[in-house]
Amino acid sequence: MSLRIEVRSLALGTTRLVHGLQLDVPPGRVHTVMGDSGSGKSSLLAAVCGTLAPAFSFEGHITLNGRRIDTLPTEARRVGILFQDDLLFAHMTVRENLLFAVPPGPRGLREAAVAQALADLEMPGFAHADPATLSGGQRSRVSLMRALLAQPGALLLDEPFSRLDAALRQRMRDFVFDTVRQRAIPALLVTHDQADVADPASLTRL
Repeated sequence: MSLRIEVRSLALGTTRLVHGLQLDVPPGRVHTVMGDSGSGKSSLLAAVCGTLAPAFSFEGHITLNGRRIDTLPTEARRVGILFQDDLLFAHMTVRENLLFAVPPGPRGLREAAVAQALADLEMPGFAHADPATLSGGQRSRVSLMRALLAQPGALLLDEPFSRLDAALRQRMRDFVFDTVRQRAIPALLVTHDQADVADPASLTRL
């Protein structure tokens, strides 16, 4: 499943932020987008997932596995997004946060998906934990797994490592990149940090 983005124009009012951009992200690849603040990086992600504010305009095409998605509502695009803030639901346990993302189906299968997710996270004993008791790295990993449990066709990463300390940042970066490769998901990463670039050949500067 590949993600193809063609931006003829992405503008805020009369100010054009991005134009003439073409990206083709194959399955299992992390494509990095870098640029100065205000260059349109996060707006590009918003255009892909369908959350652009009304003040913005977008002209172009976005396809996922050959299907055009920029004309679809956000919930129909099958695009997951991970922010620098983990955004876990504070009133839910870790298990409940993960279960929230699992598509509808038999309860046993949904619970099995959550149990497998906790095993993949190396956090099998944290099902009933309060998110507030988790470390920053654990919260980040649960947030990523919650995004993946929704079975997205593509994953957007909006500076998800920026608030982590250096050692934790490297471990989280490796975890995300390995997960993207293992699950063959096309991923688009916005960052200011050159160390986040998984592959210099898959780098675009705005």
